[in-house]
Amino acid sequence: MSREPDWAEQDADFYYRSICEAAQKLKAETSLWDRIEAVSVTTIRDTVICVDKKGKPLRPAIVWLDKRKAEGGPKFSQVTRMMLKAVGMEETAKVQFQKAHCNWIMQKEADIWARTEKYLLLSGYLTFLLTGNMTDAAACLVGRLPIDSQCRNWQRKGALTRPVFDVEPDKLCEVRESGELLGNITRKAAEDTGLREGLPVLASGSDKACEILGLGCISKEKAAIGFGTTATITFNISRYLEPERFIPPYPSVIPGWYNPEIEIYRGYWLISWFKKEFAEKEVKQAELLGVTAEQLLNERLKEVPAGCGGLLFQPYFTPNVTMPVARGAIIGFSDQHTRIHLYRAIIEGINFALMDGMRLLEKRSGHTFKEIRLGGGGSQSDEICQITADMFGIPVKRMQSYEATGIGSAMAAFVGMGEFKNYEEAQEAMVHLKDVFEPDMEQHQIYHDLYHDVYQNIYGKLVPLYEKLHEIYHKKIRI
Repeated sequence: MSREPDWAEQDADFYYRSICEAAQKLKAETSLWDRIEAVSVTTIRDTVICVDKKGKPLRPAIVWLDKRKAEGGPKFSQVTRMMLKAVGMEETAKVQFQKAHCNWIMQKEADIWARTEKYLLLSGYLTFLLTGNMTDAAACLVGRLPIDSQCRNWQRKGALTRPVFDVEPDKLCEVRESGELLGNITRKAAEDTGLREGLPVLASGSDKACEILGLGCISKEKAAIGFGTTATITFNISRYLEPERFIPPYPSVIPGWYNPEIEIYRGYWLISWFKKEFAEKEVKQAELLGVTAEQLLNERLKEVPAGCGGLLFQPYFTPNVTMPVARGAIIGFSDQHTRIHLYRAIIEGINFALMDGMRLLEKRSGHTFKEIRLGGGGSQSDEICQITADMFGIPVKRMQSYEATGIGSAMAAFVGMGEFKNYEEAQEAMVHLKDVFEPDMEQHQIYHDLYHDVYQNIYGKLVPLYEKLHEIYHKKIRI
């Protein structure tokens, strides 16, 4: 329902209505409904909603994929500006300011911002609809907001980088730690969802923070890779560790722990893009067979050798903060290549980018990952799991469900209720290994050579051209 190009908006109540419909359907289908003792909420990240004093949305929710930009930059003191310039972060601060939805609303919809009682993340808004309290979980604090990741709460007013996202303190909600009480199901929420009035709603975390737990990644030697719309690689660590210089880690669901994370913003969205643009045949065939187009495409991955005959794909369709002018790229085409080569190259390209992330995380943390746990829709494919094991050269493990986020959120609730004394005990009881994909080391050697000798050099070679493209299209043509 986005009103402008590059915008990504959604009716703020769409998510609540969907939860209510799912809950009522589940209630009708299970005999276990009356045994529910608590509720936890996990949602997508960096999706924000302005509400008035009665908690009514003042405008549609702005979703994390939104690419609108505010004008100008943060109003730093001269001393702060000099400090940021000295460490090479002045431009990054400006980019972050312009990408922040709060700054755009302040500039373009000042009347709405003036009437905003609270500026909530989606998780906080759903908590309000369920409990009547405008409260959120510390592990949900992900987005362009004045977040102090190290303290797992909001920044103080005078914090060095506060001008980047200078939301008034009274517009920010209360924050509780994972497992703590956010409130209780109200009578209205009970009518809407079918849940029992008075049930406790316990804090958990964002979708990715819960996914890590649901994959059983409690120790730092286990990397969690999420093959979702955004592809991510992350892990749990008991100390504050920036995944990239001056880029904070996200708060873990485990109190006092952190999730350093590298993101490939368009990730497995690229599979949807390929399906839409190049796989009309498989889409039609899948409808006749009653399967998904992805299943048919994945079956054909074995037709293409490792490395796709020299076809390499760089998946930066949406650049990140540290590579603000990056774009997607494909190199190595020859007359042997087909669209199935391109499909496999996309999967390998996402993994190559995640390998970059893994190497960076290992370097900054000083440890080596021993295994990978996979979640997200892409992990349903045996072929993709095996390709991942071959590329990374370490075992890839798949749990009992690719919907690991829900399991992780439930773990937070059980620990909060005292059913388990800690997250290690919750993991033992709730996370179960289904499949192990061991790497083929001959295949791994091919990927090793491609990664070190070719892939790692692509971005550096192309970045001057990306900068020229950025200059032409954003400064001259103003697209």
